[in-house]
Formats: sequence, structure tokens, C-alpha cells
Amino acid sequence: MKLENIVHTIASAGQAETLANITASAIRREPVRRLLMGYVDRRINQRLEEAYDVNERRPPGVIQDKAHIFRALAHSVDRALARGHVSEVAVRGVLRGLVNAFMRSERRAAHERFFQEHGYGAPGFVVISPGKLCNLHCKGCYASSGNDSEKMDWEIFDRIITEAQTLWGMGFGVISGGEPLAYRSQGKGVLDAAAKHQDALFLMYTNGTLIDEEMAVRMAEVGNLTPAISVEGWEERTDARRGKGVFQQVLAAMANLREAGVPFGISLTATCENCEEILSDEFLDFFFEEQGALYGWIFQYMPIGRGFALDLLPTPQQRVWMWQRTWQVVHEKRYFLADFWNLGTCSDGCISAGRQGGYLYIDWNGKVTPCVFVPYSPVNINDAYREGKTLNDLLEEPFFKAIREWQGGYGYAAARPEEHNNWLMPCPIRDHHADFHRILEATEPDPEDEAALQAMIDPAYRDGLIQYNEAVAQLMDPIWEREYLGGNG
Repeated sequence: MKLENIVHTIASAGQAETLANITASAIRREPVRRLLMGYVDRRINQRLEEAYDVNERRPPGVIQDKAHIFRALAHSVDRALARGHVSEVAVRGVLRGLVNAFMRSERRAAHERFFQEHGYGAPGFVVISPGKLCNLHCKGCYASSGNDSEKMDWEIFDRIITEAQTLWGMGFGVISGGEPLAYRSQGKGVLDAAAKHQDALFLMYTNGTLIDEEMAVRMAEVGNLTPAISVEGWEERTDARRGKGVFQQVLAAMANLREAGVPFGISLTATCENCEEILSDEFLDFFFEEQGALYGWIFQYMPIGRGFALDLLPTPQQRVWMWQRTWQVVHEKRYFLADFWNLGTCSDGCISAGRQGGYLYIDWNGKVTPCVFVPYSPVNINDAYREGKTLNDLLEEPFFKAIREWQGGYGYAAARPEEHNNWLMPCPIRDHHADFHRILEATEPDPEDEAALQAMIDPAYRDGLIQYNEAVAQLMDPIWEREYLGGNG
């Protein structure tokens, strides 16, 4: 019997805890990890050699990117285990979540059922911001901060997770905010949600300032949630945007997480002012080597939310440099560092609007949008539930369907490599704003807030983004043709 079939059998029999305990004990031993890493590297090298197979649907350079980013993830996990940054309790929790989330027969059945009913693969996950309340007031935050009156009822929060698991086979969920650790409803918070849904893994975006020793210990006990902590750069820059003393609070939070053995990462917002700083060797080595970050997410500045401004966007030249530099880091340092725009190749382009493997975003007021960075909503989850609808019904909204049609036409669903458009520019709102504006006009979703309304009707904003898109394309399109379609990535 193949190993995968054995895992399916154990997971289906409800013995994920046993498998997690056995595996956690094994992989904490250096000889076992060496064997596993050798196997991973051999499989990745084999995949790289297969990139030029004429039967491959994806461009050769895309296949290579996926292999390299997976290798970086594997080595990042190995590095964390070798340095003792992840406790055995946390390893067991993550492994238990992985087995439950990705190996159970119920998940495969949900995928098959969704495909039969809808004709395409199920979305992969949801991103939920259960509360708008935040203890910080960062310039340009997409959430525009808020207070405790704007939050999701616990029953709705819990139901969304349950439905995504039941209808889509979701094994991984994302929690954002506001500050998610500030959320409370009926005496429950985000850690209660993770504890209840042990058959899923959760990534939480947080400013980190509420992670004291007690909170870190609770995260370790829950076991299936990892925090991604936001930093803007070194102390001066982080404090300038987030508030005086925040950088030191972040370092204290990381120390608490290391002590408790909780795996964590960093979340970086890249602007024209800080992109060189956050991608420098000194900065990345500090967080990945000294602080023990397991992963890093790069969010290129999006001109939405409170105080949006186009002048903070990385310049087209900086964007090309960021693409080059990020892959240099992945290849040479083997840090798992993913840029949601420049590394669109790793996700087959834009994953918004509930496309196959993608997600929907639901905020504190119940507004459902295609993406965290697209502040336009055609439907409210509270209204939908009152009408007896489910998450699957939301996917049929014309706004979401129009974005999925754009995604398919742009290339991620194409049958041949040469039919794919440039996945180095995957984002409809930020990289193809003219197309996005046409979708807005045709489907008329509601702006999420006053800032979103102003962005929608401001001709200078629209024209500025379109000009930016054209300038980026002039630099990125030749790279796509040469490095990806040509197979020299």
C-alpha cells in the first residue's frame, strides 16, 4: 500500500492524532530530517527536469518557480526544527491539522461534489476579518481601523468556517482584521475558533502587540494557528507607520512565540520608500535567522483604504528589481518569501473571487468581496444566511463570476503554455485596472466604505493606475516572454 493511501486510511479512521504524534517525534530527529530533505530535493530536481515536457499545461518557467518555492518552504521548516524554534506540541498540532485538512476522505468527497454541481474546482479557503477593532492606527491601512461595534457575531464566524469545510473541503483558513486578537464575541475569540476547528490550519495576520507570554502559550496549546506579524522595515520605519514602540513590541512577541515553540512569520508591506530595506540581506537575515521567522509574505502597497495614495506604489523599475531580488533570496537563502504580485506564478495568477483553489473575503460587517484588497461587495453574508443561502450561492454573484471569467481569459485556465498571459502581473485591480473598472461598471457592486467610493469615481486615480499598469507591462512582458514561455527561468 502506498504511503498516501495509508495516511488516508488513518485519517479517515479518525486517528490523525496518533499519526501526528508518531511523525512529530520522528521529524525532530536530525537523521530523519536529512533523509526527508534528501527525498524532497530529489523530487524537486526531477520536477525541474520535467518542466519542458510537451504535455505540460503550464509554461516551463512557472513549473520551475513552483518547484523552487516549495523547496524554500521545505528548507524553512527544516531550519526551524533544527534550531528548536517549534515545540513538539506545536509540531503535533500542525501535523494533526495537515492530516485532517488535506488527507481525509471527507475533503475529497466535498471537492468531487462541488465539481459535479458547479463544473469547476472548489475554492480553497476563506479569508475572514471578524472584527474591525484595532489597537493601532497605521497610515494607509486597508481596514481603516475601527471600533468594537463593527464585528461579526460568533455564530456567523463559526458558520462560515464550517460551511467552507463542508462545501469546499477547506483545510486552510486565513484570519485578518482589524487586529484579530482584539476580536471578542460572546466571550470567544480567534483562538477559540482555531481550537474548535482542529481539522484545519489557520494563518492569522496580526500586528503582534497583543502576543504576550500567556497568549503565546495558548497558541502553542491550540496548535493549528500561526501568526504572521506585520513589520514595515527597521525600527524607525515601522514605528513611523505603526506607532512609537511597536517595533520593540513585535520583537517581544517573537521572543514569546519562540519560547512557546509557536511557528510564526512576517508580513511586509512594500512601498517605493521601503522595498530595498525589507529585501536587504541584513533585514531578512535578522528576521529569518535571528528572530526565527518561518515564512514571509510581501504585500505590495495597494492604494485603497484610509489615506490611499498612488505615490507610494513601488515604481515599475522597483517592481522588476523586487521580482529579481525575491527569487534571488528564494534560490540562494531558501527562505520562504512570497510576493503576492511578483510571484503570481506560484499560485497560477490571481486567486480572488472564489476561483478554483482561490478564496472569498468576508469582513466584520458581513460584506463579501473577491479579495482583501478589492473593497467592493455585491452581497452581505448576514443577508444571505437570513435568506437561507450558503457560501456556494455567493459564488454566483455577477461581480464574482465576471472576475473569474477575466481570470480564465487571462490565462490560468488555458490548455497550452503559449495561451497564458503574464502572471507576473496577475492582479485585476492593481495590474489591469482598465479591465477591472469595466467589471465594476458592468456589475455595480457596493463600495465597502467612503474611501472605496472615492477611488471608484476619481478619474485621476483610475487614469493613474492605468498608466502605472502600462509602464509595468513594458518592463514585465519581455521578462515573461523570455524567462517563462522561453523556459529559461
